[in-house]
Amino acid sequence: MTIRQINSRVVYQNPWMTVREDEIERNNGTRGIYGVVEKADSAIILAINGDNIYLVEQYRYPIGEVSLEFPQGSLERNGIAPEEIAREELLGEAGILAGGFEPLGPIHIACGYADQTTYAFVATGLQQVERKPDAEEHDLKVCKVRISEFESMIRDRRIKDAQTLAAWALYRVRMSTPGDE
Repeated sequence: MTIRQINSRVVYQNPWMTVREDEIERNNGTRGIYGVVEKADSAIILAINGDNIYLVEQYRYPIGEVSLEFPQGSLERNGIAPEEIAREELLGEAGILAGGFEPLGPIHIACGYADQTTYAFVATGLQQVERKPDAEEHDLKVCKVRISEFESMIRDRRIKDAQTLAAWALYRVRMSTPGDE
């Protein structure tokens, strides 16, 4: 199915996102509108050290609660290599320098209404250094937990962040071998 854009207008914009409303026509001739959120690409990082994995805990205003998730974020501009976004976010949020980043793959966060892609990585060669959080991350807490505890958090529904869950699924699939089910 294809959709043709007839018209587009920006209805809201700030430094982090643009929201536009597109008038569209479907291939069957019916018309409608699409609300689209434009955001710069981001990265999510699985920082694994032996049997431990790093999470960040932060208050997420849109849902009104604290969220446990992998370090993740955007540098709020386009044209940046995904690995560079990962490097900056891991350092800023968790205070971890990584020797390398192994790509797990892209995640389309909310493809029904947003164009943002998050690139998932496993960080290797970890070194703890001083955190460099941005202003919005002042209350962020870094948590190092055993992988078994992290998986219990998923089962207990304490981990609800969609990107964290999707990145973990990409990692688990990569690490599994045929017949490992």
